[in-house]
Amino acid sequence: MTIKDIARNTGVSVSTVSRVLNHHPDVSDDVRQRVLDEVERSGYVPNNIARDLVRNHSDTIGVIVRGNENLFFSSVLKVIGSEIADHGYTMVLHYIDSDDDEVKAGAILERERKLLGLIFLGGRFDYSPEDVAGINIPYVLCTYNNCFGSLEDGDFSSVTVDDHAIAYTATRELTRRGHRRIAAVIPSRNDHSISELRYNGFLDALRDSQLACQPELVEETGGCFQMADAYNGVCRLLERTRDFTALLTLSDTSGMAAMKALSDAGLRIPEDVSVISIDGLDVSAYTVPTLSTMVQPSADLGKESVRILAKMIKNHDYTRHKLLEATLREGSSIRTLA
Repeated sequence: MTIKDIARNTGVSVSTVSRVLNHHPDVSDDVRQRVLDEVERSGYVPNNIARDLVRNHSDTIGVIVRGNENLFFSSVLKVIGSEIADHGYTMVLHYIDSDDDEVKAGAILERERKLLGLIFLGGRFDYSPEDVAGINIPYVLCTYNNCFGSLEDGDFSSVTVDDHAIAYTATRELTRRGHRRIAAVIPSRNDHSISELRYNGFLDALRDSQLACQPELVEETGGCFQMADAYNGVCRLLERTRDFTALLTLSDTSGMAAMKALSDAGLRIPEDVSVISIDGLDVSAYTVPTLSTMVQPSADLGKESVRILAKMIKNHDYTRHKLLEATLREGSSIRTLA
């Protein structure tokens, strides 16, 4: 599929297709949508590498960030940028929305910028070989892996944490402190992503504490760790029941939003409800009370991703899968029941 094919299939000129792909404003909405629909249908990836033929060497590593409002990614990205520079490379950064296709974005960036390698910060957990066929350079998945997909371990590298274990540890901290009615606010039970892994960790921790999961205490927001989704989820949970002493949220932003929802409902933290979360954001150390959270090693996630990718660039047969540990920051949002 070429730009000429797109033009022929949509009944417009090649120059019009080019203007659409380069975001020129002088194209009618109807024509623009027709071209974009054909691009999506055909899976066409623009090849702009011809612009750069004068360059015979690239020192560039691409970083695709999925979700431009993720505060945790900001802390990881700062380290990635520093490490890329320390390794003698140049970083090109590209943000996509949380529901966009990071693999397609990576394939486009690879061709346009003649990349040496790619780091995907946040993304899907269920790639197939067909999904990643358009990527022809080494790449590292940072903060996630392919546990729900069908890629062979030798085809890619990853640096992440054990999301199941993190939620398990957080929940066991609550049960260790005597809590038996534990609620959870989660994006999804079965999204083949972080939410599902952490939810399963929550369930296993309850089971190992001889506690049954109470369905009415689990609220699915259907969102992507947005604060408004968590706030509204806690409000729905409280409308249904207040018969719980502790609450698990799957990110610090969700935890902070949950604390506000509880407070707005007249509940005290931790006297009425204990709250624990996951991430370890700097900002969550300044809530009142201080949010108890599982701290992900953001600096190590960034450093290891760049270190592994640098080795992959030099040796394309090199792959590694690094699993890092999180630690509990106790805070003051949990109380021990008598």
